[in-house]
Formats: sequence, C-alpha cells, structure tokens
Amino acid sequence: MSVILHSDLNCFYASVEMNEHPELRGKKVAVCGSTENRHGIVLTASYPAKHSGVKTGMANWQAREACPGLIMVDPHYDLYLKYSRIVRRIYRRYSETIEPFGMDENWIQLPFTSDVEGIGLRTAEDIRKTVERETGLTVSIGVSFSKIFAKLGSDLKKPNAVTVVSRSDYRDKVWPLPVSDLLYVGPATTRKLFRLGCRTIGSLAEADPGLLQRRLGKNGLMLHRFANGADGAQVMPEDYTPPVKSVGHGITCTRDLESCYEVWLVLLALAQDVGHRLRSNELQAKGVQVSVRDRDLGWYQWQAPLPYPSQSPYEIACAGFDLFRLRYAWQKPVRALTIRGISPVSGALPIQLDIFNDYTSRARQSALDGAIDGIRRRFGDRAVFNACLMEDLHMANDRCETVPMPSPMYQ
Repeated sequence: MSVILHSDLNCFYASVEMNEHPELRGKKVAVCGSTENRHGIVLTASYPAKHSGVKTGMANWQAREACPGLIMVDPHYDLYLKYSRIVRRIYRRYSETIEPFGMDENWIQLPFTSDVEGIGLRTAEDIRKTVERETGLTVSIGVSFSKIFAKLGSDLKKPNAVTVVSRSDYRDKVWPLPVSDLLYVGPATTRKLFRLGCRTIGSLAEADPGLLQRRLGKNGLMLHRFANGADGAQVMPEDYTPPVKSVGHGITCTRDLESCYEVWLVLLALAQDVGHRLRSNELQAKGVQVSVRDRDLGWYQWQAPLPYPSQSPYEIACAGFDLFRLRYAWQKPVRALTIRGISPVSGALPIQLDIFNDYTSRARQSALDGAIDGIRRRFGDRAVFNACLMEDLHMANDRCETVPMPSPMYQ
C-alpha cells in the first residue's frame, strides 16, 4: 500500500506569465496561440478571465467576445519548461517516484506509508506551501490511495488547495461527480455511457461489468475498476519510457489545403520526423495511419498495413498519401493532417523475403535515410531535404506541436 499525490499547477501558462510580469497579476489574462499560424486558441487563462467565460480551447475571437478587455499574451514554451523542471525538483525532495503528466501535472508516490489522511495530507500541504514560496506558482494536490482518485482530488478544489480522497469517503466525494470527470472518459465515451444510463461515476461503478465490456470492450472493464477505486496502477519513475505503440507527427496548416499535391507535400514533410523517430527508437512500422481535419473541423482517420515493415519517410509518406487519395472525398479543403507509423516492431527483426521486392534498392534507401539522419543531427532539420519541400508548405515554423501541452480536458 502507498499514498499517491497528484499535483496540478493552477492555470500554468498564465501563472508563469503573471509571475514574470507582475503587472498582469489579478487581471484577465489568456495565453493564446498564433492566429496567423492557425493555432489561434486559448491555451490557458487566469481565474479572473475564466470567471468571465474564457475557456481553454476557445478560439481567440470567442475569448475576446466573452471577456472584453482580455489581455492576450503569446506563449513562451521554453519558460514553461523551465518552471516545470524547477517544480519537479521540489517534488524530488519528497519522493524519487514521480510520473509527469504533461508539463503542469505529476503523480508522486510517497514511500513507506499508506496513511492518506495523516502523512499524505501533511506532505501535500508542505509541497503546496513550498511550491508557492519558492516559485510564486500555486498548485492543487489530490491525495489518495490510487492514481485515478488522486487526479480527481486535484480537480475538486482549486486554486491552491489540497483534497483527500480516502477509502472511507471516496463514495461520498467521487461517486456523485459526472462520469466525464473520470480520467480517460472523453466525449465519445461519455455519450456511450449516457446511453447505458451511466451519468455519474457512482452509476458507472454500480453498472454490470459484462454489459460495459460488451458495449465498450476492455475499456469498459477498466473504467469500471477506476470508478470502484480498484485502479492498481503504480506511479512510474520519471525516467520510465512506456512501450512505443505508434510514432506520429501532425500539424494545423497556416491555410487550408485545396489540392492533392499540397497534401502530399505536407505528408512528406511530416513523415521526415516520423522516420527519424522510428530510426532513433530502432523500430519499424508495420502500418500507416492518416488523420485529416477539414475546414469545418470534421475529422477522419484511416489506416492500412505496409507491404513490409519500414522506417523510411518516403515509404511511409507514399502509403499515407495513397490512403488519403483513396478515402478523402474532397468535399471541403483540408485544415490539419497527421501521419503515423503504427504497429511498430524491432528494427532488427528479419523480413520474410519474396521474389517481388527489390531488396537491393530498399537497402540503399535505408542507408541513405541513415546518412540523412546523421547530417540533420549535426546541422539541423533543414540541412538536407527533398527539393519539392522548398515550396511553401503552408506549415507553421513555431514548432509548438512538439511541446507537451496541458490537456484542456483536465485543466
């Protein structure tokens, strides 16, 4: 048995900006992405702004309408990463077992105790006060016997608060909450649970596990365990690397794409990163997946197996483009694209030979990709690339999609 804390830095991006610029404190502040690069949404907002109706994920123009006089500031990701590391160093004074959940959230497992309401509460209060004193940021902390309930606890009281969810009172504190408050219950799952009559976490906990499994598969059983406090997952060490299930890269384009050729260029550019990361992890993808968001935010996703496991950017881009041409009806221009290498296997795995594959050509391409990777590591991503990618790809250069973002669902 152990005590698990979940820490959530309050309004993280906005709090850092106000910490660096004291004149912003107490004002209606929102950290917003670039409208020019089509990332024009609210990333986070101060509590005065939230109380005026500003929400994470809201378009910039909607935020201005909801909150006249809103102060909108650009994000500074390097600064947020710096604060995130500073806060995590504070957590290490209390435990060596810390599992990050984005830049602003962490699970912390306290060793050698199962005393949630005593040692757990006192430690959480000490952490909360230390973070505020040493960084100027506030944090909400949930204290519980499971990761899921610790996460719920940190959401129950904000800002700058500690909430205990123990074995003796979790039914009173957790079960009346909407089922959508449970971790990993997104909008689609919420609708499915509603159709089953599960509107609260308590109704989910008391639902028939067999029915949940039939309607939601193994995820139904997982959520049933979560609702009943039977989550046995341990907090993973900070340096733990989970098994790679897919390697992908996506982007919102700076303007809508209106032709297959424009889509091909973006997929090829994105696949460069996918191939590089597959090679870095010594993996090969057995399939490819493409996700498309159109101008009106309609979303589509398709996947298909590759003829042979591959880490080649060109092969992955070609397979993804073939999927796109086959499945996308072009009723609307394309706003965003993501391409993934899926079902990864070891790069050292032998391949079953056949008479139809040009293995000599594939070996040469693999050697070329390796050489290009080496050049890019030394001289940067733009040191060598396909000539066609010299065109205007309608892709932003701010690289904000590579930074771990706080999840709107849990902020």
